[in-house]
Amino acid sequence: MARILLLLALLLAVARPAAAEDPFLDALPGLAGGFGAQAEAVERLGASGDPRALPVLRALSEGRLLKRDATLILNNADAATGQPADPAGAETVRINNRVRAALRGALGRLQLVSANPDERLAAAESVFRSRSAENIPGLEAAIAREAVPRVRERQELALAASRLVAPDAGVKRQGIAILGGASSEDARALLLEARNANPDLAAEIDAAVAAIDARLTFKRAAETLFQGLSLGSVLLLAALGLAITFGVMGVINMAHGEFVMLGAYTTFVVQEALRGIPWLLPWSLPLSVPAAFLVAGLAGAALERGLIRHLYGRPLETLLMTFGVGMILQQSVRLAFGAQNREVISPSWMQGTLSLPGGILITQNRLWVIVFAILVLLLALAAIRLTRFGLEMRAVVQNRRIAATMGIRTGRVDALTFAFGSGIAGMAGVALSQIDNVSPNLGTGYIIDSFMVVVFGGVGSLAGTLVGSMGLGVLNKVIEPWAGAVLAKVAVLVIIMLFIQRRPRGLFALKGRAADA
Repeated sequence: MARILLLLALLLAVARPAAAEDPFLDALPGLAGGFGAQAEAVERLGASGDPRALPVLRALSEGRLLKRDATLILNNADAATGQPADPAGAETVRINNRVRAALRGALGRLQLVSANPDERLAAAESVFRSRSAENIPGLEAAIAREAVPRVRERQELALAASRLVAPDAGVKRQGIAILGGASSEDARALLLEARNANPDLAAEIDAAVAAIDARLTFKRAAETLFQGLSLGSVLLLAALGLAITFGVMGVINMAHGEFVMLGAYTTFVVQEALRGIPWLLPWSLPLSVPAAFLVAGLAGAALERGLIRHLYGRPLETLLMTFGVGMILQQSVRLAFGAQNREVISPSWMQGTLSLPGGILITQNRLWVIVFAILVLLLALAAIRLTRFGLEMRAVVQNRRIAATMGIRTGRVDALTFAFGSGIAGMAGVALSQIDNVSPNLGTGYIIDSFMVVVFGGVGSLAGTLVGSMGLGVLNKVIEPWAGAVLAKVAVLVIIMLFIQRRPRGLFALKGRAADA
């Protein structure tokens, strides 16, 4: 009977399932050993994909992991069990360069499973740089559960880079195919580097590099076009009001840039006034648009009624007088707000960068400035074409004397026209406050460009102002990569001078007082 019981006990012992293995707990004691054991333990922890390993390896990398005998202590707790542990008498776990190299790869693999998308993106970048065939399983698992597109895209590039160094030719071809579908300078450089090490795959790599080059060319062209349209929208906003005052009234207003500056400072004042109203603060920028229009428009009306109306028909005196008024406005702003730049915070919907298909990156604030410029142009056209004020303005442009005999008060039209153009300049200042420094000199840098746009497009023509501003903006950005910013402006000026020799009245010549002057 005893023999039977002993046999049953042996059978039960054999049949009892073994305790489940825990790769994290099995590898952890190695961190308390020598450098070789540490490096091996780090590799095992990185390959485990266990989230518990991430804080331990970070602490080891940063010199915060302690040991007492075989016990590892992290943040006053046992690293293995999480139970409280007294760090008294413990010493810092020391590492060497071999362990540090192992840590870089292990941390990169472990961060792929982090809950923070930014950490996962940084991990994908790290794995992409340290490419190794050992990263393939972890990356495939990370990609399978990744839901953030930008992180997934970078993880796929990291996977392709790791496949490129795999020993199997079929796996390498998978990596070449993925990298060939990217629009990245990094992918191109990686393929060129792999070409020397894989002469048997040179044809496939060359085809992938050619595909990347084609996409990069398109990407650069698209980004140059966007930058040109962005610059053109700034020029359009700055020149639109000038086109109205110069084209209708024949006044060379050298203080136009200062009206732009007044609009930017109005934006700053409105934002400061709304800081005490948290729910209204995000709307400070839209509220600044009508405020800037009123402030700059009133300043323009006061300038026209007070000074300019006495100097009609004397362009040189008008130019000198408005130049002096501009200096007075600049100094007044310096006295009121100081000479230092003022900060205007962009709302959340204007911050950040948009990534378009093909890897084309555009900044949201520049995109909104383009949209705003088009809206301001449409509003100006509507005011000129669909209102009584616009009808009277066009009548005065065509023939001032006949307009006066028809009962139109030409002096009132002049004042409203100048106020309207100045108000548009103030609205331009609201937009420029989002992409430029708000300072007393804000408008000075745009006055010459504004006159170039108006003369190139055709004096008094809003369509010419639109075409001229966008054309000059794109032309400037096309020339800049080869000639530099300064020489590009010089080249644009020379082109305008040559064009004016052929068409003195610009692209869209108007008939009327300004054109006949």
